[in-house]
Amino acid sequence: MGTIEVIDPAAETLEHHIKAKAIELGFDVCGIASVEAPWPAGARLAEFIDQGRHGAMDWIARTAARRAHPKAMWPAARSAIVLGLNYGPDADPLIALERRDRATISVYAQGDDYHELIKKRLKALARWLVAETGCELKVFVDTAPLMEKPLAQSAGLGWQGKHTNLVSRAFGSWLFLGSVLTDLALQPDAAETDHCGACRACLDICPTQAFPAPYQLDARRCISYLTIEHAGPVPEEFRAAMGNRIYGCDDCLAVCPWNKFAETAREAAFHARDALQSPALADLARLDDPAFRALFAKSPVKRVGRDRFVRNVLYAIGNSGDADLAGVARELLDDPSDIVRDAAEWALARLTGATGGIAPPLGELSRSD
Repeated sequence: MGTIEVIDPAAETLEHHIKAKAIELGFDVCGIASVEAPWPAGARLAEFIDQGRHGAMDWIARTAARRAHPKAMWPAARSAIVLGLNYGPDADPLIALERRDRATISVYAQGDDYHELIKKRLKALARWLVAETGCELKVFVDTAPLMEKPLAQSAGLGWQGKHTNLVSRAFGSWLFLGSVLTDLALQPDAAETDHCGACRACLDICPTQAFPAPYQLDARRCISYLTIEHAGPVPEEFRAAMGNRIYGCDDCLAVCPWNKFAETAREAAFHARDALQSPALADLARLDDPAFRALFAKSPVKRVGRDRFVRNVLYAIGNSGDADLAGVARELLDDPSDIVRDAAEWALARLTGATGGIAPPLGELSRSD
Protein backbone atom coordinates (compact mmCIF):
# COMPACT_ATOMS: atom_id res chain seq x y z
CA MET A 1 0.00 0.00 0.00
CA GLY A 2 1.05 3.62 -0.48
CA THR A 3 2.63 5.19 2.60
CA ILE A 4 2.74 8.74 3.87
CA GLU A 5 6.32 9.82 4.51
CA VAL A 6 7.15 9.72 8.22
CA ILE A 7 9.42 12.52 9.37
CA ASP A 8 11.40 12.21 12.59
CA PRO A 9 10.33 15.20 14.70
CA ALA A 10 13.56 14.94 16.72
CA ALA A 11 15.78 15.49 13.69
CA GLU A 12 17.50 18.86 13.73
CA THR A 13 18.62 19.32 10.13
CA LEU A 14 17.00 21.96 7.97
CA GLU A 15 16.19 19.29 5.39
CA HIS A 16 14.18 17.30 7.93
CA HIS A 17 12.38 20.43 9.10
CA ILE A 18 11.45 21.26 5.48
CA LYS A 19 10.01 17.78 4.95
CA ALA A 20 8.12 17.86 8.24
CA LYS A 21 6.61 21.23 7.33
CA ALA A 22 5.61 19.92 3.90
CA ILE A 23 3.75 16.99 5.44
CA GLU A 24 2.14 19.35 7.98
CA LEU A 25 0.86 21.48 5.08
CA GLY A 26 -0.81 18.46 3.49
CA PHE A 27 1.70 17.18 0.95
CA ASP A 28 2.07 13.42 0.74
CA VAL A 29 5.76 13.27 -0.09
CA CYS A 30 8.72 15.64 -0.23
CA GLY A 31 12.23 15.22 -1.62
CA ILE A 32 15.24 17.42 -2.27
CA ALA A 33 17.44 17.55 -5.36
CA SER A 34 20.52 19.50 -6.31
CA VAL A 35 20.10 21.58 -9.47
CA GLU A 36 23.82 22.10 -9.97
CA ALA A 37 24.50 18.64 -11.40
CA PRO A 38 24.40 17.67 -15.11
CA TRP A 39 20.88 17.46 -16.53
CA PRO A 40 20.42 14.70 -19.15
CA ALA A 41 16.73 15.58 -19.46
CA GLY A 42 17.71 18.66 -21.48
CA ALA A 43 19.23 16.57 -24.26
CA ARG A 44 16.18 14.30 -24.34
CA LEU A 45 13.92 17.33 -24.66
CA ALA A 46 15.97 18.66 -27.57
CA GLU A 47 15.64 15.34 -29.39
CA PHE A 48 11.88 15.31 -28.72
CA ILE A 49 11.55 18.75 -30.30
CA ASP A 50 13.89 18.02 -33.21
CA GLN A 51 11.70 15.05 -34.15
CA GLY A 52 8.57 17.20 -34.07
CA ARG A 53 6.98 14.99 -31.43
CA HIS A 54 5.67 17.99 -29.50
CA GLY A 55 3.08 18.54 -32.23
CA ALA A 56 1.33 21.90 -32.04
CA MET A 57 2.62 22.64 -28.54
CA ASP A 58 4.82 25.42 -29.85
CA TRP A 59 5.50 26.81 -26.39
CA ILE A 60 7.67 23.76 -25.66
CA ALA A 61 10.04 24.70 -28.49
CA ARG A 62 9.89 28.42 -27.66
CA THR A 63 10.92 27.77 -24.06
CA ALA A 64 13.37 24.94 -24.80
CA ALA A 65 16.38 26.94 -23.61
CA ARG A 66 14.79 27.57 -20.22
CA ARG A 67 13.56 23.98 -19.96
CA ALA A 68 17.01 22.59 -20.69
CA HIS A 69 18.20 22.94 -17.08
CA PRO A 70 16.62 24.20 -13.82
CA LYS A 71 19.34 26.85 -13.51
CA ALA A 72 18.30 28.18 -16.91
CA MET A 73 15.02 29.10 -15.24
CA TRP A 74 16.84 30.84 -12.39
CA PRO A 75 20.66 30.98 -12.37
CA ALA A 76 20.81 31.53 -8.59
CA ALA A 77 19.06 28.22 -7.84
CA ARG A 78 21.10 25.60 -6.00
CA SER A 79 18.48 23.17 -4.73
CA ALA A 80 14.95 22.04 -5.55
CA ILE A 81 12.34 20.96 -3.03
CA VAL A 82 9.93 18.69 -4.89
CA LEU A 83 6.49 18.01 -3.44
CA GLY A 84 3.93 15.37 -4.35
CA LEU A 85 0.18 15.09 -3.72
CA ASN A 86 -1.55 11.77 -4.25
CA TYR A 87 -4.65 11.86 -6.50
CA GLY A 88 -5.26 8.12 -6.68
CA PRO A 89 -8.74 7.10 -7.90
CA ASP A 90 -11.07 4.85 -5.92
CA ALA A 91 -11.64 2.47 -8.86
CA ASP A 92 -9.80 1.18 -11.92
CA PRO A 93 -10.13 3.89 -14.62
CA LEU A 94 -10.08 1.25 -17.36
CA ILE A 95 -13.52 -0.04 -16.32
CA ALA A 96 -15.17 3.18 -17.52
CA LEU A 97 -14.04 2.45 -21.09
CA GLU A 98 -16.58 -0.37 -21.29
CA ARG A 99 -19.60 1.94 -20.95
CA ARG A 100 -19.86 3.04 -24.56
CA ASP A 101 -22.78 5.45 -24.12
CA ARG A 102 -20.87 7.21 -21.34
CA ALA A 103 -17.81 9.44 -21.38
CA THR A 104 -14.42 8.76 -19.82
CA ILE A 105 -12.60 11.77 -18.36
CA SER A 106 -9.02 11.45 -17.14
CA VAL A 107 -8.75 10.84 -13.40
CA TYR A 108 -6.84 14.06 -12.74
CA ALA A 109 -9.67 16.14 -14.27
CA GLN A 110 -12.61 14.55 -12.46
CA GLY A 111 -12.03 16.64 -9.33
CA ASP A 112 -10.98 20.24 -8.78
CA ASP A 113 -8.08 21.80 -10.66
CA TYR A 114 -4.97 20.88 -8.71
CA HIS A 115 -2.95 23.97 -9.65
CA GLU A 116 -4.52 26.39 -7.19
CA LEU A 117 -4.53 23.96 -4.27
CA ILE A 118 -0.88 23.00 -4.72
CA LYS A 119 0.18 26.61 -5.36
CA LYS A 120 -1.45 27.72 -2.09
CA ARG A 121 0.45 25.07 -0.13
CA LEU A 122 3.70 25.77 -1.94
CA LYS A 123 3.45 29.44 -1.08
CA ALA A 124 2.81 28.56 2.56
CA LEU A 125 5.93 26.39 2.58
CA ALA A 126 7.87 29.16 0.84
CA ARG A 127 6.81 31.80 3.37
CA TRP A 128 7.86 29.53 6.22
CA LEU A 129 11.24 28.75 4.64
CA VAL A 130 12.00 32.42 3.96
CA ALA A 131 11.10 33.29 7.56
CA GLU A 132 13.36 30.51 8.85
CA THR A 133 16.37 31.09 6.60
CA GLY A 134 16.06 34.40 4.74
CA CYS A 135 16.67 32.54 1.49
CA GLU A 136 15.60 33.46 -2.02
CA LEU A 137 13.21 31.09 -3.78
CA LYS A 138 10.66 30.59 -6.55
CA VAL A 139 7.64 28.23 -6.66
CA PHE A 140 6.36 26.26 -9.67
CA VAL A 141 3.20 24.25 -10.35
CA ASP A 142 3.25 22.94 -13.93
CA THR A 143 2.79 26.46 -15.35
CA ALA A 144 6.42 27.39 -16.06
CA PRO A 145 9.07 25.77 -18.27
CA LEU A 146 10.50 23.60 -15.50
CA MET A 147 10.83 19.87 -16.19
CA GLU A 148 9.25 18.56 -13.00
CA LYS A 149 9.26 14.81 -13.70
CA PRO A 150 13.04 14.42 -14.05
CA LEU A 151 13.41 16.80 -11.10
CA ALA A 152 11.10 14.54 -9.06
CA GLN A 153 13.22 11.53 -10.01
CA SER A 154 16.36 13.36 -8.87
CA ALA A 155 14.63 14.11 -5.57
CA GLY A 156 13.72 10.45 -5.04
CA LEU A 157 9.93 10.73 -5.48
CA GLY A 158 9.76 8.22 -8.33
CA TRP A 159 11.15 7.48 -11.76
CA GLN A 160 10.06 8.23 -15.30
CA GLY A 161 8.66 4.97 -16.60
CA LYS A 162 8.62 3.65 -20.14
CA HIS A 163 5.53 5.83 -20.76
CA THR A 164 7.60 8.91 -19.71
CA ASN A 165 5.33 9.60 -16.73
CA LEU A 166 6.41 9.49 -13.11
CA VAL A 167 5.96 6.19 -11.26
CA SER A 168 6.16 6.01 -7.47
CA ARG A 169 6.77 2.87 -5.46
CA ALA A 170 4.42 4.25 -2.80
CA PHE A 171 1.73 5.95 -4.91
CA GLY A 172 1.88 4.25 -8.28
CA SER A 173 0.93 6.54 -11.17
CA TRP A 174 -0.98 9.14 -9.23
CA LEU A 175 1.16 12.06 -8.03
CA PHE A 176 0.64 15.75 -8.71
CA LEU A 177 3.94 17.63 -8.50
CA GLY A 178 5.04 21.05 -7.34
CA SER A 179 8.52 22.48 -6.87
CA VAL A 180 10.39 25.16 -4.97
CA LEU A 181 13.73 26.35 -6.34
CA THR A 182 15.94 27.93 -3.69
CA ASP A 183 19.42 29.40 -3.41
CA LEU A 184 20.03 27.24 -0.34
CA ALA A 185 22.62 24.47 -0.73
CA LEU A 186 20.48 21.69 0.76
CA GLN A 187 21.59 18.09 1.19
CA PRO A 188 19.94 16.20 -1.71
CA ASP A 189 18.11 12.91 -1.38
CA ALA A 190 19.20 9.89 -3.36
CA ALA A 191 17.70 9.84 -6.84
CA GLU A 192 15.16 7.10 -7.52
CA THR A 193 16.23 4.32 -9.86
CA ASP A 194 14.21 2.71 -12.64
CA HIS A 195 12.03 -0.20 -11.53
CA CYS A 196 10.19 -0.94 -14.78
CA GLY A 197 12.23 -4.04 -15.54
CA ALA A 198 11.01 -5.99 -18.57
CA CYS A 199 7.40 -4.80 -18.20
CA ARG A 200 5.76 -3.37 -21.35
CA ALA A 201 2.21 -2.99 -20.06
CA CYS A 202 2.06 0.79 -20.56
CA LEU A 203 3.49 0.56 -24.07
CA ASP A 204 1.27 -2.28 -25.26
CA ILE A 205 -2.02 -0.87 -24.00
CA CYS A 206 -1.72 2.47 -25.81
CA PRO A 207 -4.72 2.66 -28.21
CA THR A 208 -2.85 4.82 -30.75
CA GLN A 209 0.66 3.38 -30.34
CA ALA A 210 2.04 6.71 -29.18
CA PHE A 211 5.32 5.23 -27.88
CA PRO A 212 7.88 4.76 -30.68
CA ALA A 213 10.15 3.05 -28.16
CA PRO A 214 10.36 2.65 -24.38
CA TYR A 215 10.85 6.03 -22.66
CA GLN A 216 9.82 7.90 -25.81
CA LEU A 217 6.49 9.59 -26.53
CA ASP A 218 5.14 10.98 -29.78
CA ALA A 219 2.57 13.47 -28.50
CA ARG A 220 1.00 13.73 -31.94
CA ARG A 221 -0.41 10.23 -31.49
CA CYS A 222 -1.31 10.55 -27.80
CA ILE A 223 -5.02 10.72 -26.93
CA SER A 224 -4.32 13.16 -24.10
CA TYR A 225 -2.69 15.52 -26.59
CA LEU A 226 -5.37 14.98 -29.23
CA THR A 227 -8.29 15.64 -26.86
CA ILE A 228 -6.73 18.55 -24.97
CA GLU A 229 -3.98 20.32 -26.91
CA HIS A 230 -4.94 19.65 -30.54
CA ALA A 231 -7.18 22.49 -31.71
CA GLY A 232 -8.59 21.34 -35.06
CA PRO A 233 -10.33 18.17 -36.20
CA VAL A 234 -8.53 15.08 -34.88
CA PRO A 235 -6.93 13.09 -37.73
CA GLU A 236 -9.35 10.38 -38.80
CA GLU A 237 -6.79 7.62 -38.25
CA PHE A 238 -7.05 8.18 -34.49
CA ARG A 239 -10.78 8.80 -34.00
CA ALA A 240 -11.93 5.20 -33.64
CA ALA A 241 -9.10 4.38 -31.24
CA MET A 242 -10.20 7.25 -28.99
CA GLY A 243 -13.21 5.21 -27.95
CA ASN A 244 -15.15 7.10 -25.31
CA ARG A 245 -12.15 9.06 -24.01
CA ILE A 246 -13.26 12.69 -24.23
CA TYR A 247 -10.62 14.41 -22.08
CA GLY A 248 -7.25 12.82 -21.60
CA CYS A 249 -6.34 9.15 -21.39
CA ASP A 250 -5.25 7.10 -18.38
CA ASP A 251 -4.57 3.76 -20.05
CA CYS A 252 -0.77 3.77 -19.69
CA LEU A 253 -1.05 5.04 -16.11
CA ALA A 254 -3.83 2.74 -14.98
CA VAL A 255 -2.25 -0.48 -16.27
CA CYS A 256 1.04 0.03 -14.37
CA PRO A 257 1.67 -2.85 -11.93
CA TRP A 258 3.02 -0.41 -9.34
CA ASN A 259 -0.55 0.79 -8.78
CA LYS A 260 -1.03 -2.20 -6.49
CA PHE A 261 0.57 0.01 -3.83
CA ALA A 262 -1.54 3.07 -4.64
CA GLU A 263 -4.20 4.48 -2.33
CA THR A 264 -7.24 6.65 -2.91
CA ALA A 265 -6.45 10.34 -2.60
CA ARG A 266 -6.95 11.66 0.90
CA GLU A 267 -7.44 15.21 -0.44
CA ALA A 268 -11.20 15.66 -0.89
CA ALA A 269 -10.74 18.19 -3.70
CA PHE A 270 -9.22 15.44 -5.85
CA HIS A 271 -12.12 13.03 -5.41
CA ALA A 272 -14.19 12.59 -8.55
CA ARG A 273 -17.32 14.72 -8.77
CA ASP A 274 -20.45 12.63 -9.27
CA ALA A 275 -21.30 14.57 -12.42
CA LEU A 276 -17.93 13.71 -14.00
CA GLN A 277 -17.91 9.97 -13.33
CA SER A 278 -19.00 8.37 -16.61
CA PRO A 279 -21.43 11.16 -17.63
CA ALA A 280 -23.87 10.43 -20.45
CA LEU A 281 -22.54 11.35 -23.89
CA ALA A 282 -25.94 12.69 -24.95
CA ASP A 283 -25.99 15.18 -22.08
CA LEU A 284 -22.46 16.39 -22.74
CA ALA A 285 -23.03 16.84 -26.47
CA ARG A 286 -25.93 19.21 -25.80
CA LEU A 287 -23.91 21.61 -23.62
CA ASP A 288 -23.85 25.20 -24.83
CA ASP A 289 -21.05 27.48 -23.69
CA PRO A 290 -22.67 28.72 -20.43
CA ALA A 291 -23.67 25.19 -19.44
CA PHE A 292 -20.19 23.92 -20.25
CA ARG A 293 -18.59 26.61 -18.10
CA ALA A 294 -20.96 25.90 -15.24
CA LEU A 295 -20.38 22.13 -15.30
CA PHE A 296 -16.61 22.49 -15.41
CA ALA A 297 -16.15 25.39 -13.00
CA LYS A 298 -12.90 24.86 -11.03
CA SER A 299 -12.04 22.00 -13.38
CA PRO A 300 -9.04 21.75 -15.75
CA VAL A 301 -11.50 20.65 -18.47
CA LYS A 302 -12.75 24.22 -18.72
CA ARG A 303 -9.60 25.40 -20.47
CA VAL A 304 -10.27 23.45 -23.70
CA GLY A 305 -13.50 25.36 -24.30
CA ARG A 306 -16.92 24.11 -25.27
CA ASP A 307 -16.27 23.54 -28.98
CA ARG A 308 -13.20 21.34 -28.60
CA PHE A 309 -14.90 19.44 -25.79
CA VAL A 310 -18.07 18.74 -27.78
CA ARG A 311 -15.88 17.69 -30.72
CA ASN A 312 -14.41 14.98 -28.48
CA VAL A 313 -17.84 13.94 -27.25
CA LEU A 314 -19.05 13.49 -30.82
CA TYR A 315 -16.12 11.21 -31.63
CA ALA A 316 -17.13 9.12 -28.63
CA ILE A 317 -20.72 9.09 -29.88
CA GLY A 318 -19.48 7.84 -33.24
CA ASN A 319 -17.61 5.06 -31.47
CA SER A 320 -20.51 4.10 -29.22
CA GLY A 321 -22.25 1.69 -31.59
CA ASP A 322 -25.50 3.10 -30.19
CA ALA A 323 -27.86 4.02 -33.04
CA ASP A 324 -30.04 5.94 -30.58
CA LEU A 325 -27.30 8.56 -30.33
CA ALA A 326 -27.46 9.35 -34.04
CA GLY A 327 -30.13 11.95 -33.32
CA VAL A 328 -27.78 13.74 -30.93
CA ALA A 329 -25.12 13.95 -33.65
CA ARG A 330 -27.73 15.15 -36.15
CA GLU A 331 -28.68 18.03 -33.84
CA LEU A 332 -25.13 19.40 -34.13
CA LEU A 333 -24.77 19.33 -37.91
CA ASP A 334 -25.59 23.04 -37.97
CA ASP A 335 -23.47 24.02 -34.97
CA PRO A 336 -21.66 27.37 -35.36
CA SER A 337 -18.31 25.64 -34.76
CA ASP A 338 -16.52 24.11 -37.74
CA ILE A 339 -14.87 21.40 -35.64
CA VAL A 340 -18.18 20.46 -34.02
CA ARG A 341 -19.91 20.17 -37.40
CA ASP A 342 -17.08 18.04 -38.77
CA ALA A 343 -17.24 15.72 -35.75
CA ALA A 344 -21.03 15.51 -35.96
CA GLU A 345 -20.84 14.45 -39.62
CA TRP A 346 -18.27 11.79 -38.79
CA ALA A 347 -20.28 10.45 -35.85
CA LEU A 348 -23.49 10.35 -37.84
CA ALA A 349 -21.80 8.49 -40.69
CA ARG A 350 -20.47 5.94 -38.23
CA LEU A 351 -23.86 5.39 -36.66
CA THR A 352 -26.14 5.37 -39.70
CA GLY A 353 -24.34 2.99 -42.00
CA ALA A 354 -22.46 5.38 -44.28
CA THR A 355 -19.33 3.38 -43.44
CA GLY A 356 -20.99 0.02 -43.71
CA GLY A 357 -23.15 -0.22 -40.62
CA ILE A 358 -23.17 0.58 -36.93
CA ALA A 359 -19.71 1.14 -35.45
CA PRO A 360 -18.34 -1.96 -33.70
CA PRO A 361 -18.03 -2.14 -29.90
CA LEU A 362 -14.91 -0.55 -28.46
CA GLY A 363 -13.32 -3.90 -27.70
CA GLU A 364 -13.45 -4.83 -31.37
CA LEU A 365 -11.72 -1.70 -32.65
CA SER A 366 -8.30 -2.61 -33.99
CA ARG A 367 -5.29 -0.38 -33.41
CA SER A 368 -3.42 1.03 -36.36
CA ASP A 369 -0.28 -0.92 -37.36
